[in-house]
Amino acid sequence: MNYTITRADIDSYCLSLAAEERASGTIEKYRRDIVSFTLFLDGRSVTKEIARDWKAYLQDRGYAPRTINTMLSALNSFFRFAGWDIKLKFLKIQHQLFRDPARELSRAEYDRLIVTARESGQKRLALIMETLCATGIRISELRYITVEAAKKGRTTIALKGKIRTILLPTKLCRKLVKYAKKQKIASGEVFLTKSGKSITRRQVWYELKRLCHSAGVEPSKVFPHNFRHLFATTFYHACKDIARLADVLGHSSIETTRIYLTVSGAEQARQLDELGLIS
Repeated sequence: MNYTITRADIDSYCLSLAAEERASGTIEKYRRDIVSFTLFLDGRSVTKEIARDWKAYLQDRGYAPRTINTMLSALNSFFRFAGWDIKLKFLKIQHQLFRDPARELSRAEYDRLIVTARESGQKRLALIMETLCATGIRISELRYITVEAAKKGRTTIALKGKIRTILLPTKLCRKLVKYAKKQKIASGEVFLTKSGKSITRRQVWYELKRLCHSAGVEPSKVFPHNFRHLFATTFYHACKDIARLADVLGHSSIETTRIYLTVSGAEQARQLDELGLIS
């Protein structure tokens, strides 16, 4: 069988992902991964052997195992869409015992980011960070933070084929309503651009990276999803209920939630020291 990938094939595949209500960021990521594979093909037909060679190529190039697995996931998804009998096995990765300190955002660093954003006049960015961190929502779910939701104290999120309702902290609701009123936003989404469009993931990312230097926080720690991680650890330490946390985060599996609760290397080292097994 002569399997080939054309630009039209990739476009059709991405449209199918959109029809499944996949997040725009996910669709773009999958598109990049499929394009990367087609560049590796260099005009050759697709075979399972060549797909395996691409997997080995990514390992040789030093890609992180988790990154490789996400790229393989995109490729397997495309193969299923195309109806091809090709499926690549993922790399086996042991569950990480502690978080990478270079990516671990502390509560103190989060507070510095908020204060710095406010002092530099970036009130929208400060409120976006507080909203992400106080609710645990994904950046792609920011559009569900509306004036109506702020007034009701809750919002319903429909994403990835799942619907969940989350509560909004009272103090956050007051801030959101006050901000919307000042921006003359009577209804709908709270976080808009000057032209009245939804603020994008890319724009939030860009503004966060610019904020890092002034706040004295390493850029590797500052990205939208890390506020979700900080929410998860703070929420769990408060209630010690992983099933409840999974519901709040919108996870289908508690195994996914466990990833968010991985302790820091420093904390694990302290726990080992407290065992008292060295005389």
